[in-house]
Amino acid sequence: MTSRATNPSNVVWRKSSRSGSGNACVEVARTGRSIGVRDSRDPDGPRLIITPAALRAVVSQIRAGLYNPSTQHD
Repeated sequence: MTSRATNPSNVVWRKSSRSGSGNACVEVARTGRSIGVRDSRDPDGPRLIITPAALRAVVSQIRAGLYNPSTQHD
């Protein structure tokens, strides 16, 4: 984890324009050479710091239907 990722005031968090006005989505931010991911409902909560390649892989798997929300648990 980079030091920028631990201080949210140093990064710009963005959510998809397709998210609508609700807060039931994730937000992403560039943190140097990594990508920060957080829950928009809990901006001060935990963050996942991953590489751009890992984020592309996750998004690709989601688009391929490998994650079914009806089978996921909190």
